[in-house]
Amino acid sequence: MPGDSTRTRGRILEAATAEFARHGIAGARIDRIAAASGSNKALIYKYFGNKDQLFDAVFDGIVVQTMNDVPIDGHDLPGYAARLWEWYRSRPDMLRLGHWDDLERAGIGMTAPIARQAGADKTAAIEQAQADGTVGDWLPAETLLQMILQICRTGLTTETPEAHRAAVANAVRRLTSPHAPSTD
Repeated sequence: MPGDSTRTRGRILEAATAEFARHGIAGARIDRIAAASGSNKALIYKYFGNKDQLFDAVFDGIVVQTMNDVPIDGHDLPGYAARLWEWYRSRPDMLRLGHWDDLERAGIGMTAPIARQAGADKTAAIEQAQADGTVGDWLPAETLLQMILQICRTGLTTETPEAHRAAVANAVRRLTSPHAPSTD
């Protein structure tokens, strides 16, 4: 039944997300994913190929989920940054998966077509805001996007979550100001 395979794939992806977030790619075990998903290893390999391909499927799903849950607003980048930081804070596994991709695969996940398209869409939103004059154009849009994303990936400090969220928004507000930054 088609519905059964869709549900099984979903359970496998859910179990794989938890396994990869907890153990990384090298430390993840297909047998633990199979047990947690109520499937078997052969089915995982049939649906997803090898472990790297399974991680790719998990990573693609995270990109789509992030885009859906936290769409960019090029004209309110501080608000976008605060929402994205809050999203990462409430879903630490998602942030960990990105770190594992960086650590173990040199960020290969970000070169996948879905991730490249997400980056292009975000860059275009920033370029439009720069053209409209609501965001400074003293940095290329792609560079600005990468800086904003890094700010959003900062962890909690001794500040309260509310104070840290405000600091993220303020940093991005200053970074994206349409007025030239001070050279001090």
